[in-house]
Amino acid sequence: MQIESIEIKNYRLFRRAALTHIPRLCVLVGANGTGKSTLFDVFSFLKDALSMNVTKAVAKRGGYKELVSRGHAGEPIELALQFRLEITGHERLVTYLLQIEPDNKGKIVVAREVLRYKRSSYGAPYHFLDFGYGKGYAITNEEDFSKAEEALNREQQELDAPDILAVKGLGQFERFKAASAFRQMLENWHISDFHVSEARPSQEDGFAEHLSTSGDNLPLVANFLYEHHPDRFSRVLAAMQQRVPGVSVVESKQTLDGRLILRFQDGSFQDPFIARHVSDGTIKMFAYLVLLNDPNPFPLLAVEEPENQLYPELLPELAEEFREYARRGGQVFLSTHSPDFLNALHLDEIYCLKKEQGFATVSRAGDSQTLRDLFDAGDLPGYLWKQGLFEGVNR
Repeated sequence: MQIESIEIKNYRLFRRAALTHIPRLCVLVGANGTGKSTLFDVFSFLKDALSMNVTKAVAKRGGYKELVSRGHAGEPIELALQFRLEITGHERLVTYLLQIEPDNKGKIVVAREVLRYKRSSYGAPYHFLDFGYGKGYAITNEEDFSKAEEALNREQQELDAPDILAVKGLGQFERFKAASAFRQMLENWHISDFHVSEARPSQEDGFAEHLSTSGDNLPLVANFLYEHHPDRFSRVLAAMQQRVPGVSVVESKQTLDGRLILRFQDGSFQDPFIARHVSDGTIKMFAYLVLLNDPNPFPLLAVEEPENQLYPELLPELAEEFREYARRGGQVFLSTHSPDFLNALHLDEIYCLKKEQGFATVSRAGDSQTLRDLFDAGDLPGYLWKQGLFEGVNR
């Protein structure tokens, strides 16, 4: 899966904004309050709407009037994602459109939900799922690409409520191929909300393959890598030894009462330090390494300001590890205020957010001829950003 474009209308700071030609590693820069966190919240909103329903996802954000762009409460919120996704053995350029609004009684409903893609290189995209206000249809034999449109089977459906996503209900059934593939992709998005304090405590004995959004299962995931993917765990340990002076061993240790704790061995001391005694930066670096060495990358990984609590000298290597994670199959979205992190990036990986007349706009750094000329001449993006040469982007 790779998202190629995102269009956002009437979602908080995004009155009308679009990201296009999105690479596998996409890094957002901009002054505080320009919409970086709002874009990450768009990802969270879609995942919440799938796992709960649209009404609850909106309520979680303070209600529709708080979510819709200021001064436009009478208009719908619209999100459109274009992405590449494998369906029935074919990679397709798929568009997912979601439009939500209050009905005449003030209840939040899905006014329109469409999943469409081209069946061939020519012609207009075909709607394989099309719903509004809880009713619509989905195609059940979409794998028959050679059939004429009139030969495709449209199955009419009515959802239990008009605030439920059709991809949630229909995506449970294999006969709705596009809906099922999109649902599985969306369910596995990882929007990080990592908290060092939650990663520190010891963990009851259990099993976890993937790091949670908060990082509270870090000892379990470290233990999983150690036992089932020793090559990945060895990479984590080697990186820790290189980047954190004195760290010689990291292990997930089970106590007599069945709890798992992280222990860090310092070469200068005989006794290991339990996680609660090491620095926040050490825990965070270890968590990132565990996350980025996951044998099965999340289809989308979103992390805000990964540079916090880390030494600036470590950031170029961390940026390359995020890029490698993206190469292995997980598209990465990051935000940063760090010139050291930006110095490890290409201009086409950087998107600039700024405010115009109270709303956020988005541009790609590589589309600026001035920045491209300076970059091609040898100047690094972090230096250009620090000099204030990114249009509309203030530190």
